[in-house]
Amino acid sequence: MATKFATLNFLPGFHRESTQYAEEGKWYDGNRVRFREGKPENIRGYEKHNSEALNGYPRDLHIWTDNDTRRHLIVGTNTQVYVEKDNTLYDATPIVSVVSASDVFSTNAGSVIVSVNITNHGAEAGDRIIIEAATTIGGNIDLTTSATGGPIFEVVTAPDINNFVINSLVTAAATSAAAGGTAVSVGFLLPREEPNSIQGLGYGAGVYNAGVSITGARGWNNAAATSGFTFRGSQWIFDNWGEDIIGLRRGGGIYYYDTDASVTPERMKPVTSSTNAPYITATDAPVQSNFLVISPNDRHLIAYATNEYGTNEFNTMLVRWSDQEDYTNWVPSINTTSGETILADGTEIIGAVRSRNSIHIWTDNAMYTQQFVGPPFIFNFQQVGTNCGLIAPHAAVDYDGVSFWMGNNNFYAFDGSVRNLPCTVRRYLFEDFNTTNKDKVFAGVNSEFKEIIWVYPKGNSTEPNAYVIYNVEERTWVYGDTFFSTFHDRNIYDNTITTGQVSATAGQYIWDNEPEGLYTGDGNSLSSYLESAKIDIEDGTQIMFMDKIIPDYTLDTGNSVELYVKTNEYPSSVDIIKGPYTISSNTKKVNFRARGRQASVRVSGTNNGSWKWGSVRVGIQEDGGR
Repeated sequence: MATKFATLNFLPGFHRESTQYAEEGKWYDGNRVRFREGKPENIRGYEKHNSEALNGYPRDLHIWTDNDTRRHLIVGTNTQVYVEKDNTLYDATPIVSVVSASDVFSTNAGSVIVSVNITNHGAEAGDRIIIEAATTIGGNIDLTTSATGGPIFEVVTAPDINNFVINSLVTAAATSAAAGGTAVSVGFLLPREEPNSIQGLGYGAGVYNAGVSITGARGWNNAAATSGFTFRGSQWIFDNWGEDIIGLRRGGGIYYYDTDASVTPERMKPVTSSTNAPYITATDAPVQSNFLVISPNDRHLIAYATNEYGTNEFNTMLVRWSDQEDYTNWVPSINTTSGETILADGTEIIGAVRSRNSIHIWTDNAMYTQQFVGPPFIFNFQQVGTNCGLIAPHAAVDYDGVSFWMGNNNFYAFDGSVRNLPCTVRRYLFEDFNTTNKDKVFAGVNSEFKEIIWVYPKGNSTEPNAYVIYNVEERTWVYGDTFFSTFHDRNIYDNTITTGQVSATAGQYIWDNEPEGLYTGDGNSLSSYLESAKIDIEDGTQIMFMDKIIPDYTLDTGNSVELYVKTNEYPSSVDIIKGPYTISSNTKKVNFRARGRQASVRVSGTNNGSWKWGSVRVGIQEDGGR
């Protein structure tokens, strides 16, 4: 029988809801691949945005322009806050308390260690202090200079509540015990937090069955061996107040960053009831909140999962907002538009995003809309969905007036009503999802390709190491490996901006993602691949014989891909692999011989350029029913 050519036009997107054989006629697997006009191509690369590594794990990334159209960037990690101004990165971590005293520094004979004596200091190893007033120790050592490591120092150890040791660069050992520091001013920077969620193993967790000797039981005064609760890792949330920034570290107070304060950016400042520097004085501002949003048009600062006015009792379902155009006034009265309300469906407010004419709010179980209506109620709240909660604070985005989000086991969209987002890789994703670190899911928009991306932790990874992308126009899903922890669209820069570390031994950096024409990753070649589901003839009643491939690719000059053909007789049989066959722009055909009851094709590239799949054809003929 003569060979007939079949065009390998598989259904766009990845399809993993069933077996590779059951998904016949579709693309089944891949990495670093997207679909445009129904055809697959490899994803562009990335390079460092700047050369300075970040300290800590980034948890939010926000980009904006000021009134002079200068570009700014702010990143919050579990240890610091960074701002980029005029292409230079600065430490903007807020000072949360200041102590003024004398003779707080000391050394011991024969030691280069510098100890600090401050009553009830509250510092732990890894926290940082800044020495703001000039001081000397041991007669001539100035701890405010870079020669001694100053003016910012890290706490090395904290042996008790009144003393801690700093990591100074003092190199000459003291000849005798000495104390120093006249009129010292020590600022305590916002303490570091744990980057990961931790499962609790306390006395209230796990199974309690006193006096019974059975597996899994525990007696009185025995700590549990299983987890019953989770201590959540650090999270940051940033939003614009005009050209300035309001920030919040989850579970704490509000911070303000003044973009135009100076040529060298100032640190963020706490918004509190204190009248002392470096604070911004506010009236009854929340002292503990989990999320914030600046409302559009009417400009209220809104805190979610926060403390109640008057009692300071923390309420995980409370929404509270400041006076209009005044983020420092939180007192509800006839003279202000401040107020609060409690949502009903769920146990905790997880996150919120601005959308068209309203704010969308998610609890762990439901979705609400919040719309400005003016006095006397100020905002109208309406529940629009249930059993559709948000999996993480940054797991929702708004794209062209439609909100998209990841739930605990599904994807959703809201375009006037909540609907499940049909996902062809849902089971594959959630079956290998690290739920302990689900808090780190981060959603972003790539408007160039009309894509919504979620980065998430897969397997045993504590940090995001995988992505899933939904193409809004083509309604296709793809997934792959990544190291990105945050993601921001290209509305300010010429490419999307991300953060993350390429390996466990590499530093954390800000990245320019997918610049035009770049297909390398930090200067290295990037691998991509794509594999189809199985194909057969007459539902597998006939053995196929394949002998020729006619490639149809668009390849950058000097670039090539490798093509494999996999065959087997039954779905559980071991694949017989033919290839790789190297295909370049000059390859007219590939001759080969392969037999099987079903077959799949795989294309891969490890290169520095682009490849795009066209209409590849394969020569097939029947070869009997054995």
